[in-house]
Amino acid sequence: MCITILGIETSCDETSVAVVEDGAKIKSNIISSQIEVHQKYGGVVPEIASRKHLELINSVIEQALDEAVIDFSQINAVAVTYGPGLVGALLVGVAAGKAIAFGLDIPLIGINHMEGHVYANMLDHPSPQFPIICLVVSGGHTDLVLIPSHGNYQLLGSTRDDAAGEAFDKVARVLGLGYPGGPQIDGLAALGNDKAIAFPRAYLEEKSLDFSFSGVKTAVINYLNRCKQKGIPVNKPDVAASFRRAVVDVLVDKALQAAELFDTNTIMLAGGVAANKLLRDELSYRSAILGLDLITPPPILCTDNAAMIACAAYFKYLRHDFAPLTLNAVPGLKLGEDRY
Repeated sequence: MCITILGIETSCDETSVAVVEDGAKIKSNIISSQIEVHQKYGGVVPEIASRKHLELINSVIEQALDEAVIDFSQINAVAVTYGPGLVGALLVGVAAGKAIAFGLDIPLIGINHMEGHVYANMLDHPSPQFPIICLVVSGGHTDLVLIPSHGNYQLLGSTRDDAAGEAFDKVARVLGLGYPGGPQIDGLAALGNDKAIAFPRAYLEEKSLDFSFSGVKTAVINYLNRCKQKGIPVNKPDVAASFRRAVVDVLVDKALQAAELFDTNTIMLAGGVAANKLLRDELSYRSAILGLDLITPPPILCTDNAAMIACAAYFKYLRHDFAPLTLNAVPGLKLGEDRY
């Protein structure tokens, strides 16, 4: 008998609901994005995001069930993201998940959003070789995590200032590009020379696995200001390419350093920035040279989605790790911590 889990994801600006069987077979994965709503503001407006989730959640649940060709009676458990994220946005998904679990008398499973990104990889690679070094790169997080086994996480390093995705958004903004910044930078960088401008790379102390991207972000801003003051034309593709290269070099170097320090043969990439083409290509190339296995999610599963939440929940379901109906949103939830 298969285990069918309904996943709900509303941590930021995507309302997503998915139906996944046995942690691997995606029966449906509906994603309603709010990008167009927030573009004119240059970023996500929390109050607007919450209201859009409220408007959409019921219809997205119905779409997910219809596409999976099942009804509520065939759901074994409901999984919901309860943090980290925007508190108002999280509350919409948590309330929906709790209502379904209560109404159907089925288990409720609380999932950490970042753990969901990790498990996006398991949808295509259900039996990875542990231990794993996972590079988690998103708009709000840049973390290196050692994963000895399912559900166990040891934080090795994280950003001390701007996350990589945040730096991409800010540089995109000063270049006059749209939101979200990551895909905009990626597209423009493909037209430029990544060796044209020597932007700094911050490696911090020897053997440190922490990150810092505020320096390279500031360097880009200062470069653009100098060009403006001197009346020098700016080659935006070169700026985008050189900036992207500086960020990717640090991400890849740190991931490989962690694999060596902890003697692991498997590296995993997760988070929204995992869709970045240069990051995927460079990590793939250098991992292959060292004989390491690299696991990456398909680009469609790098962005926020409920299939990854349902996948992560499957492994909690097997452990009978269920949340109470008093589950609440925890906007500052850390990876590996349960707050229920």
